[in-house]
Amino acid sequence: MSTELMEALTILEQEKDISKETMLDAIENSLMNACKNHFKKADNIKVVMNRETCDFAVYAEKTVVEEVEDPEEEISLVNAKMMDSKYALGDIVQVPIDSKSFGRIATQNAKNLILQKIREEERKVVYDQYFEKEKDIVTGIVQRYVGKNISIDLGKADAMLTENEQVKGEVFRPTERIKLYVVEVKNTTKGPKILVSRTHPELVKRLFEAEVTEVKDGTVEIKSIAREAGSRTKIAVWSNDPDVDPVGACVGMNGQRVNAVVNELRGEKIDIINWSDNPAILIENALSPAKVISVAADPDEKTASVIVPDYQLSLAIGKEGQNARLAARLTGYKIDIKSETQAIESGELPENYMDLPMEEGVYEEDIYEDEYDE
Repeated sequence: MSTELMEALTILEQEKDISKETMLDAIENSLMNACKNHFKKADNIKVVMNRETCDFAVYAEKTVVEEVEDPEEEISLVNAKMMDSKYALGDIVQVPIDSKSFGRIATQNAKNLILQKIREEERKVVYDQYFEKEKDIVTGIVQRYVGKNISIDLGKADAMLTENEQVKGEVFRPTERIKLYVVEVKNTTKGPKILVSRTHPELVKRLFEAEVTEVKDGTVEIKSIAREAGSRTKIAVWSNDPDVDPVGACVGMNGQRVNAVVNELRGEKIDIINWSDNPAILIENALSPAKVISVAADPDEKTASVIVPDYQLSLAIGKEGQNARLAARLTGYKIDIKSETQAIESGELPENYMDLPMEEGVYEEDIYEDEYDE
């Protein structure tokens, strides 16, 4: 019995990652429970198990008395001396219990208790495994569509990619492998509930960490991300090493690194800009690829007034306002964009501005230069 039990526990530990110690505790509890069902109480029942060999013994502690009134807790002096002549009145005798004598119901309850513990431990092991991957990316295999949701096989657990977390226009085939961002892992009675996403901005960050060594080791930091999933993402990057170009590191040789991320995101465009603590410079960078004439940023109000050449106005705003919208999210500023002509009409630029020599990248930041000393 002990050899078979040891083999069974070894298999459980190897295949399901359930520790032997946990299962030995469960077996002890199940034997105690069987005793309780069989004898209607188990206050004086003891279970002793050798953790190395899996040999176990069950016995009842009984008090030696002259005349037995409660056979479950007492033993006569005559019977005690038959076990060992040293026993006297008032001594505690350990009387072995044959677990094979337990009734069918008690045995079945003990079995159910062990099976329940195995299921609980399986769920706990899987939960712990995926809880460690929360806020990270995993690779899953598409199984099937369930209505508008998609069932994903993550290995030891399934996840549901809900309609809200899917990128509009993305269609997957069964058995296709895709990268997903683990938003949250919840522990439920039916096992871990794993919420995954293809739209979360952090998915882009984790993909760059996987592709760009400098991002993974912390040399290059992704300071901010603004994303409209399936269409365009803007990321602002900063280097902690003056010898490392953060944008170049993320783009890679011939665009190899950024293209790997773009391919994983099914062609989503990615703009990579340099981060700056100076809000005016950051806002100009964020409006890339549009050229900027001047930026007046108010850090207190989190507002900025931007002037661009007439021919760059539509590019700065972007299709359906996307470029300006993403720039605002990336910087945290409410951005008002005007063309040169509009700025002249509003008095922000002098009437003879068009006749002056053009200088791109003029920042109205003298009032903030003490705060943002470059």
